[in-house]
Amino acid sequence: MNIENAQVQMRKGILEFCILHIISRGEVYASDMLEELTSARIMVVEGTLYPLLTRLKNAGLLDYKWVESTSGPPRKYYLLTETGQASLKGMNDTWQELSDSVNSIVSKTEKHKAAINGLTAVETSVLSVENNPEKPNPEN
Repeated sequence: MNIENAQVQMRKGILEFCILHIISRGEVYASDMLEELTSARIMVVEGTLYPLLTRLKNAGLLDYKWVESTSGPPRKYYLLTETGQASLKGMNDTWQELSDSVNSIVSKTEKHKAAINGLTAVETSVLSVENNPEKPNPEN
């Protein structure tokens, strides 16, 4: 299995979810979405973003409006429709379920490996936090 390909596929799988989240904060310009997605390491390029935005618009999840720019041509700003907001809520619920399930499996794997290696519960908790510093260990 090519790990890089798996990583790309995982990122692509959550790209639509992330885009809807960004747009849910208010009207947003595509280059601002690109910047945020890039800084979040979701690895997206214009050639990926624009067709996806078009598909989301055609599905009724988002709309756009043109705004005049003082420094060039008019800019297209995207916003969520009511259907898009409802879809995002459903995706949020699914994301939470998936996240909880995956974290449970990963945690069990870490505990299993620790048991095999003779680590204590405290050492296992430290390993868990070190491997996932952004999310505190729920057992603490």
